[in-house]
Amino acid sequence: MSNYVCAVGDHMPSDPNEPVMDLLLQQYKRVIVESLITSFGLDFLVQDQYGGDVDTIHNVRQVGQAPEMTYKNARNAAAYENHGKYDTNEYHRDPRYKEINRQISQQKKAGTLRDAYTGDKIARNGKTDLDHVISAHEIHDDRGRVLSGIKGTDLANCEENLKATTPHTNRTKKDKTMDQLLERRGDEYSDKQKENMRKVDAAARKDYNAKLAAAYYTSPRFAKDLTLAAANVGIRMGARQALGFVFAEMWFAVEEEFQACDVQDEPFDLGDFLGRIGHGIQRGFENAKQKFPDLFSKFLSGATAGVLASLTTTLCNIFFTTAKNVVRVIRQSYASVVEACKVLLINPDAYPFGERMRATAQILATGASVVVGVLVQEALTDLPLGTLPLAGDTVPMFCGTFVTGIMSCTLLYFLNRSEMVNKLVSSLNQIDTVEGDIAYYRNQARFFEEYAARLEQIDLESFRKETAIYHNIAETIDQTQSEEELNAILKQAYLSYGLPLPWKNYRSFDEAMQDPQMRLVFE
Repeated sequence: MSNYVCAVGDHMPSDPNEPVMDLLLQQYKRVIVESLITSFGLDFLVQDQYGGDVDTIHNVRQVGQAPEMTYKNARNAAAYENHGKYDTNEYHRDPRYKEINRQISQQKKAGTLRDAYTGDKIARNGKTDLDHVISAHEIHDDRGRVLSGIKGTDLANCEENLKATTPHTNRTKKDKTMDQLLERRGDEYSDKQKENMRKVDAAARKDYNAKLAAAYYTSPRFAKDLTLAAANVGIRMGARQALGFVFAEMWFAVEEEFQACDVQDEPFDLGDFLGRIGHGIQRGFENAKQKFPDLFSKFLSGATAGVLASLTTTLCNIFFTTAKNVVRVIRQSYASVVEACKVLLINPDAYPFGERMRATAQILATGASVVVGVLVQEALTDLPLGTLPLAGDTVPMFCGTFVTGIMSCTLLYFLNRSEMVNKLVSSLNQIDTVEGDIAYYRNQARFFEEYAARLEQIDLESFRKETAIYHNIAETIDQTQSEEELNAILKQAYLSYGLPLPWKNYRSFDEAMQDPQMRLVFE
């Protein structure tokens, strides 16, 4: 959601005598409207998907099993559709299979061969089979393997996946997983043997998955999909934030149009009504254009949050699948985190340290409120109420927005009006920071600008004449040799330039000094 904490902050009156409930109600209305427009009303611009926006090995393996899971890239889906049917001869006649089988035979003849699964020693004349720990059939049909682009024979016929065992174990296992084998025929093996069989299987799968991950996550295909998805979400989030800002300006401009007139005693005029709406929309649009830096900042913050959210979502889906609501929570969280980092690290408004901490707390509190609202909306959607034809979408959205508004406004009011918070902020403001120095020099620059503006209004010729007079008097005084001469020069200067004497109501300075009530007046 757009961080409307900034907008609320601009409208948060500082007068402590203003009625608390009136203030809260005004802010509740503003936040709820902005939340509806930005976070809920425009959320369709960012299409969250189950499992994120990029195919991962973990997710594609759920295609066909989880109803909501689909391929994100049609090219990857087509590759699996065209991967071909499993051919046992292709795997068992592979040269690597034959070579490892030959090595196993040599170990058996030497009397050093042991069953890889049970650990039992195999006699020189004993029978053995070479088993794929992860069956060749499973590897061939593994969607993750197809996504990585590695040939199935390369993965199936490696030393980590080919192990010597008895013909009974091999032919009982066939193309089953180790867990499936032990579930059905586990009573044929001791606990120690079963534990060892699971270790061999886990080691083979760890090596197998590491090869898939290294091949796919370092491939140009993945990098391209990741970049395109991040850019797409970023642009959509940026557009969502910017449009939310514009629509909010329009809404409040229309509201002001109706508040500016009193039509209680006048008949309803549809033309006037529509005209006011149109004028309000136009004025709101103009207001948004005039606030272009804020508009661009909204887009940039939204785009940054969208990119980070997309990258984070993809990273999460490498290890586990994210549901739609989780993706949405990640987006909403990043929208607040990005704004908070901008205030905390960049501090574009040069806040003192304490105010910067307060602004950061406000942004994070608002973001947390949005996340709670999203969770409430998702929870209500899963209830029977969420399945109703008309109320299924409206009621959860309203409740989520209402919770967001109540929480955010209450937290904002607390952070702005709490005596404890204000004392803490005042204490932190005393800490000397770079921002404090910047604010000091900005004030000095402003003072110089004001002084320069006053200097521009001075009559330069008159100023030169006045300074010449003062200069002449100063030079004459500099040449005096006695106090009597200095006194005469000063009196003559006063008389020459028509300046009133400081003791103008007395005949002489001596007479003035004899009066205890005398006050010198310099004009």
